[in-house]
Amino acid sequence: MPTRILPAVGDADAVRSLTTLLSQLPDAEPVAPVTDSTQLIDTLARLASESIDELPEVVIVHERIGPVPALELIREVALRFPAVGVILVTSDVSPGLFQAAMDYGARGLISLPLGYEELATRVHAVAQWSTGVRRHLGAATDVFTGVGGTVVTVSGAKGGVGATTTAVQLALAAQASGRTTALLDLDLQTGDIASYLDVQFRRSVVDLATITDISPRVLADAVFSHDTGLALLLAPGEGERGEEVTERAARQIVSALRSRYEVVVVDCGAQLSGAGAAVVEMADTALLVTTPDVVAVRGAKRAVRMWDRLQVRKAEETTVVVNRHSRGTEIQPALIQKITGTGVAATVIPANFKELQGAVDAGRVHELDPKGTVKQALWTLAGELGLIKGTESNSHRNGGRDRGALAFRRRKELGR
Repeated sequence: MPTRILPAVGDADAVRSLTTLLSQLPDAEPVAPVTDSTQLIDTLARLASESIDELPEVVIVHERIGPVPALELIREVALRFPAVGVILVTSDVSPGLFQAAMDYGARGLISLPLGYEELATRVHAVAQWSTGVRRHLGAATDVFTGVGGTVVTVSGAKGGVGATTTAVQLALAAQASGRTTALLDLDLQTGDIASYLDVQFRRSVVDLATITDISPRVLADAVFSHDTGLALLLAPGEGERGEEVTERAARQIVSALRSRYEVVVVDCGAQLSGAGAAVVEMADTALLVTTPDVVAVRGAKRAVRMWDRLQVRKAEETTVVVNRHSRGTEIQPALIQKITGTGVAATVIPANFKELQGAVDAGRVHELDPKGTVKQALWTLAGELGLIKGTESNSHRNGGRDRGALAFRRRKELGR
């Protein structure tokens, strides 16, 4: 079967050189080159809307592509089209760039000036990888093969504000509406989604931390299928093992999840780890849960400022969810918005813990009374965020992935 290769090259001379060499490769089927990042993403999206089989096996990205820088573009392709193998063509073959390219999702590098042997070797290897991924995807009837699922992170302004309950109910609402949904517990030291949903488990997110290529089969082995239909990827039972989940591993794990599920909800807890920061950065929607009291709101303000300093996420790209709200509370959502500088969800969660206590104590949060005010509010929030089928909106897709290369460069400058 011919290997379809799509070059993304902005420079005219480089286009001629690359297309000439590609035409000499055996069993290669070069596609008409695209000249900028926007054209590449649009082309891949159009092909993916028809079928995953219509996508090229290999995309070759030249280092001088624009307007989006090459590393950012590679990550966008890797996240949205996980069955496509990306190769970076570059004059910089230093170990630092190689590592960065791998972190952003490239399957290989080719050095400039171009040589036939190196090009043939890399294209062949990446094409084999892409074919293998598609074979796994095609064998799984429950796999979402769109252009990439929606990732929503849920963080707490401090411990005990209700972030886990919020994450669980958002995921349940999305699943109940007919959207394939995964719930990831990235509160690595103290995460307890398993207790909330009465789950006994052997595997956890740690089992994926050292795997370079997370195939659909490997991912399926680590995921727990809950009675509700949710796919659960749980925090480790031994909290100290959470350190094994690095920033790079977290990106790869979430990328693998979003390639299989339409919605991925991530409980990040209240403590910002490197892994949590990476996922908040790449999320389409980042929620920060707070209660309307001075201590929690101060915590929310600190979290927002820290995210901004670390270039994880800007305040205006974060949505605060107000939990345990009542009309008589002195601190109202408008004041929280003013203090934090964030957006605030229109849906507030009422203060009615009595509705939750029995289900939480029994580990049956998925069996909350559907007529209860807390569950109704949380499922309304899911609709507001576009997680329920039929309510999708681009208003919360903040482009977190597009900030990746900038954050990488700044962290490198800071010695992080």
